[in-house]
Amino acid sequence: MVHERLKEEYPEAHCELDHRSPYELLVATILSAQCTDARVNEVTPALFARYPTPEALAEADPEELESIIRPTGFFRSKARNLIAMAGALVDRFGGEVPSRMSELTSLPGVGRKTANVIRSVALDQPGLPVDTHVLRLSRRLGLTEETDPVKVERVLNPMIPASERGEFSLRMILHGRRVCTARRPRCDRCVLADVCPSAHTFGR
Repeated sequence: MVHERLKEEYPEAHCELDHRSPYELLVATILSAQCTDARVNEVTPALFARYPTPEALAEADPEELESIIRPTGFFRSKARNLIAMAGALVDRFGGEVPSRMSELTSLPGVGRKTANVIRSVALDQPGLPVDTHVLRLSRRLGLTEETDPVKVERVLNPMIPASERGEFSLRMILHGRRVCTARRPRCDRCVLADVCPSAHTFGR
């Protein structure tokens, strides 16, 4: 029910991080932590011009990389993770982004959410990224009472066909940004209001 209605509401759901390859999406997704996609997209053109491959990024000067990605916040730790991630791609995977969850999450700075983004968006593999929007909406809709993203993913996965999990996540994120916002959800505009146990309970 939820998936079908969101599919009708957002038929063209897509990842809003600009990228041309799995490598670029991996870098952009790491940068998107605690940062908006729009801000990341402002930074990545210069970043990818300077470091177009994992090999180039692995050899990056940390201070130069930090200066480029500074607008995304937490730039020192992100720079360390990016250089280490790129080095791992080169040393262990021949410079190619792997597709297995276990291999992706073995990369520095890559957790399960990021791995699921790469799998579902760039590699055409099943993956259901659980970010703050997916977590919030899943709880509000009564799909789960879990608060841990990994546990939420395990609850949601059986509800969605494997090939559509990535799209489901993207649509939940869009709905969370546009309608079911954290502080003042627009229940009067929500296509899920009649099936949502939390509808119209905010601000009472």
